[in-house]
Amino acid sequence: MRNTRLLVSVFTALAIAASADPIPLGEYHQRRAELRTKLEGTLVLFGFVEGPDEVYHHPQNSDFYYLTGWTQPAAIALLTPASETLFLPHRIPRLETYMGKRIAPEDSDAPASTGFDAVQPPEKFEAALARALDSTGPVYVIGDAAAIAKIKALAPFREVSDGSRLLARQRMKKSEAEIAAIQRATDVSMDAHRAAWKRLTPGVHEYQAAATFTATLLEAGCDGHAYEPIFGSGPNSTVLHYSANSRRMDAGEVIVIDAAARCGNYTSDITRTLPIGGKFTKRQREVYDIVLGAQQAVIDAIKPGVELRDLTRIAREYIDKQGKDKDGKPLSKYLPHGVSHPVGIDVHDPASMNAKLEAGMLVTVEPGLYFPEENLGVRIEDLVLVTEKGATLMSGALPRRADEVEKAMAH
Repeated sequence: MRNTRLLVSVFTALAIAASADPIPLGEYHQRRAELRTKLEGTLVLFGFVEGPDEVYHHPQNSDFYYLTGWTQPAAIALLTPASETLFLPHRIPRLETYMGKRIAPEDSDAPASTGFDAVQPPEKFEAALARALDSTGPVYVIGDAAAIAKIKALAPFREVSDGSRLLARQRMKKSEAEIAAIQRATDVSMDAHRAAWKRLTPGVHEYQAAATFTATLLEAGCDGHAYEPIFGSGPNSTVLHYSANSRRMDAGEVIVIDAAARCGNYTSDITRTLPIGGKFTKRQREVYDIVLGAQQAVIDAIKPGVELRDLTRIAREYIDKQGKDKDGKPLSKYLPHGVSHPVGIDVHDPASMNAKLEAGMLVTVEPGLYFPEENLGVRIEDLVLVTEKGATLMSGALPRRADEVEKAMAH
């Protein structure tokens, strides 16, 4: 298993190099311009920093990436209502021998390559920050604890706040390019699900099905997994974030596969529950149909103006109408989690649960029921685009109904 995961890490790094940014450079500039019209103060964003001699891929801070599209390390962005500057480290020839050529502030085409009005070296950052503080109000920072501490030391008499909240609302509503990128990740994810389903026979281990899933998305040129993949069979189907993927699958069980791709730095999120061997038992089908009905009830309710938090209530109400457990308790007691969250650069994109849905938002719908005493868990999750008229199922090409799932597994 350890060697397999190492190989996956290597292949993931190779896929990152092949995965092109699906967002036009001008769109990042537009995002910054939109934010700057609302900005009352100074926003400082810190990108990730490499350690010495590192040759591993690091995901960029998602807020930093959303505003810049920048993936190289050690960058700082400084935004004010009147200006924007990107600070990049100087070129280090020896480092480029290992990591390849990088854009540096001394490059004449650095502004055109980055889309920023100005690109400067890091030694000019403190003076630029001081000038910004002379003319603007509060200071907002996006970065790790060390970055926040640095700004507090440079601006000891200013209020320094987390800048992520400035972006949460803006990131919820997706552009056409973002929707296309997420659909691409979703299409690859569906292909990977179909490929993994062919491995779901008694005696096969969870990690073998997971390996087929991983190979499919990497062969498609995606970056890697959107999140740690879940292949939970039998008792593991009731563990919400199970990720060991080490158990041998047995006949008569179900497996919950919660896995998706990250392509071009955008993610998807899909879950299916499938019968090992190809046929649901009567009890498994009963639970499956309740979960599917709850999911459809939520999808039917999605439209602009509905609050995100209401989607979980709708699922619970539907489930409770289907009966009670053997102790007379509501069935929704077996649904221990919320059923929806936004998806984008992060698989859990920023959101306020009392936010009202708008056209252009992308959310999951993922009800589930889990019965540990029966070694039976069922979760069904799809990605939904909110439209002016309601909802469009972005992952609808992947079978959802129990009979469709069984038919797909038979081929």
